[in-house]
Amino acid sequence: MSKGGVQGFQNDRLSQILAARRLTQVQLASMVEVSPATISKWRAGTQAPERDALERLARVVNVTPEWFTRPPGAKVSMPLFRSNASAHVAARAMLEARLEWAQDVAAALMEYVDYPDVNLPTRTYSNPEEITSTDIERAACECRDLWRLGRSAIQDLALAAEGAGIILVREETGVAQIEGLSAWSEVLGRPLILLSADKDNGYRSRFDLAHEIGHLALHRSIQRTTDSARHKLMEQQAHRFAGAFLLPAETFAAEVHVPPTLDDLLLLKRRWGVSAAAIIMRLKALDLLDEEGALVLFKRRSARWGAKVEPGDGDRQPEQPRLLRRTIDLLVEQKVMPMETIPRHLGLAAGDIEALAGLPRGYFESKTNVVEFARLKSTQQTVDNRPDGDNKVVPFRPSTKS
Repeated sequence: MSKGGVQGFQNDRLSQILAARRLTQVQLASMVEVSPATISKWRAGTQAPERDALERLARVVNVTPEWFTRPPGAKVSMPLFRSNASAHVAARAMLEARLEWAQDVAAALMEYVDYPDVNLPTRTYSNPEEITSTDIERAACECRDLWRLGRSAIQDLALAAEGAGIILVREETGVAQIEGLSAWSEVLGRPLILLSADKDNGYRSRFDLAHEIGHLALHRSIQRTTDSARHKLMEQQAHRFAGAFLLPAETFAAEVHVPPTLDDLLLLKRRWGVSAAAIIMRLKALDLLDEEGALVLFKRRSARWGAKVEPGDGDRQPEQPRLLRRTIDLLVEQKVMPMETIPRHLGLAAGDIEALAGLPRGYFESKTNVVEFARLKSTQQTVDNRPDGDNKVVPFRPSTKS
């Protein structure tokens, strides 16, 4: 039980900010000019900061003081990370905190707009050992059918995912080893995906997104585990789903000359928006290449291009999320929420909101973002002057254009 200090201080917010900013208690204590023991008491909930200490705390971690008095939303489901290594514990904690902030942003905006309905294949596997390769192929095909993508190359996977009700975030994280993570949100009633923008490779980013969609479709009901063999199996299944989803068997196989050359792979890469390495793995999954044939191609690829880069990697720009950005644009343009009040309303720094929502840097400082419209006959109340607390709900439907 907290004693003294600011009433309503949420100690869980302190743990969250430490993770998000990748700070230790000792580092934060030095920045706030208090003892590490004091930070420990705040974090444990046995003591709350006084007003001046709270203001210093908020200032150094770049949030509003009031943010620390907001109860955090329910935790998202435990993400499944690409790497299970203990060396990435701090990085995983930071990314989970960022995903929780994305949940906070999406939840605050959901008071004013209707997001697209969630539209994903439903699977209730309780154990990854239950899932067969045939199950994965069927789930990938069902997902394409639900999203009306046909069996041709997907033009914009990010747009399709957001149209299916997924909250998508793509930002630089400083953690190149972890390409992405996904989780289900009880608060939002929908899933979230966070993709790393650090490598800036459009081909790899598409595959990372398809991989996370695979986790959402296949592994929602499977309890997370630290067992390395089970973790590896679930990762392999998400990889198999990504290949099947991006390169559907019946149409992709018809375009392949077997055995393919490296030049053939580059043509397929540009056509389907998938790396040559992923194409080799898909050919192997479809039994168009055997183990030896795939190994030969990988060796040739490595000898000619190296292990981590391929020709044409810079030809395709990573697909950008639009849903949160267009939601904020909509609220500003329709005068539902004044632009300058949004960071204060959310409690986060403008830079954090811009990164999470895919907004241009400096968005909240630029007055050119405000679009003047003729006044509507029915008066719209803003967030600061609602007399009765009712929210004006603006239906949101993402455009099919970029």
